[in-house]
Amino acid sequence: MKRVTRTLKRFWPLYLMFLPGVVYLFINCYIPMFGIQIAFRRYNAKDGVYGSPWVGFENFKFLFQTDDAFIMVRNTLLYNLVFIALGTVLAISVAIILNEIRNQFAKQLYQTLILIPYLISMVIVSYLAFAFLSTGNGYINNTLLKVLGIPAIDWYNTPKYWPFILVIINIWKGLGYNMILYYATICGIDHTLYEAAVVDGANRWQQITNVTLPCLKSTIIILTLMSLGGIFRSDFGLFYQVPQNSGPLINVTQTIDTYVYRGLMQSNNIGMSSAAGLYQSVVGFILVVTANLVVRKVDAESSLF
Repeated sequence: MKRVTRTLKRFWPLYLMFLPGVVYLFINCYIPMFGIQIAFRRYNAKDGVYGSPWVGFENFKFLFQTDDAFIMVRNTLLYNLVFIALGTVLAISVAIILNEIRNQFAKQLYQTLILIPYLISMVIVSYLAFAFLSTGNGYINNTLLKVLGIPAIDWYNTPKYWPFILVIINIWKGLGYNMILYYATICGIDHTLYEAAVVDGANRWQQITNVTLPCLKSTIIILTLMSLGGIFRSDFGLFYQVPQNSGPLINVTQTIDTYVYRGLMQSNNIGMSSAAGLYQSVVGFILVVTANLVVRKVDAESSLF
């Protein structure tokens, strides 16, 4: 007890600065957690949370008993795994290339241009996609394909193209944010490491593989773990706005989020919505904990050699 008192007296200014963040976290993240019970009730506004009847896991059944259960889980997993893998590789590549540019004006210009898509609303992105892909007036059909003599493609009724379109749009929109994080890490690398590599005769590629990438390891792990945590919370706007919610595309664009949204628009069942959100959160938590344990184990084994 005396040790705790001495610590509080010594570091009280730091604890005082820490207090607002703790209060904010408690009010906005922990107090609302009592609403988790809505996932296990047949909620109605008249009776309130505690007055609504308890139904156990009944609200979770609609996620697994539907014929589309496999499709939405498959799409959610595969799309997000591709987004994470390609997004990480491209963001690191662009950050390294940007670091190699010596002209400061050009470097700042490229940073801005790459970051702009991240700041654009997904609604605007959907209209940009429509401007390119529209069958009647789209730029691709009326300009590119027309010049090449290729017949116009009905993009919004041809599902086979959309996995590639969604991946390209997601990477284009999110690349700037991840690139900035990796670039900031690269800027913080001790330059003496590169100088030592040059003395040892390393060329630029060897400096990247032996200095830059190892120093990015921690950032890559952290961002990957954060991405895995949200893998079952896919980008709703991307899958719902960009394809214009077209019927033929449902099998390739339907994820857990879009399925729940479509179901709720028809049934208006808040309990089912809460059950879906709880399911996504639990799965995301399990993925993060599992990935963290795997990373620690691999890191511990590699440090032995």
